[in-house]
Amino acid sequence: MAWIRFRENTPVRLTLICGGPTAATRRAAFPLEEPLEDGAHARAARIALPRRAERIWTSPALSARQTAAAFGLNAAEHFALRDQEFGAWAGTSLAELQARAPRDLAAWLADPDATPHGGESVTDVVRRVAALMEGLLGERGHTLAVTHAAVIRAALLAVLGAPVSAFRCIDVEPFSIVELTGDGRRWHWRAPAGRDT
Repeated sequence: MAWIRFRENTPVRLTLICGGPTAATRRAAFPLEEPLEDGAHARAARIALPRRAERIWTSPALSARQTAAAFGLNAAEHFALRDQEFGAWAGTSLAELQARAPRDLAAWLADPDATPHGGESVTDVVRRVAALMEGLLGERGHTLAVTHAAVIRAALLAVLGAPVSAFRCIDVEPFSIVELTGDGRRWHWRAPAGRDT
């Protein structure tokens, strides 16, 4: 499925930064509106980020805003960068759901259109993120965006033209950084350079 339409040649760069860990991420729970865990600010201070960008955005979530602040970024909130909405499952761990509602959990894991939690489907997240990226193809310059694992997974699917069913095959750790470049017609994923040991 082609998620991104072609445009005229304009150089563009997008750096996606996954927000830092919270209590929910540590216990494999669906996200809540909660702060970063203890020690996350100190970890962020040791990570090098590009400092110059035409646009610096963050998800409206508290953890994303705190991540941006920990990196010293003066970021504007962008609603399209919000995490997947999990409705009634927010704050519930996968283990708890497996015990309480195994059929609903199995349906959600198997079908990217399923919304047994009453929130947002995986397909909806992918469409939302693809629309944001399509809009950015018409913009020149660099965008830094602090966001969530689900948004970064969706962005990679859009770049690779991968099916929505591949969404759960991508693992995104807290503080992960993904670099995307565009030529005005399509996006490209840039693998990070190796680090000196």
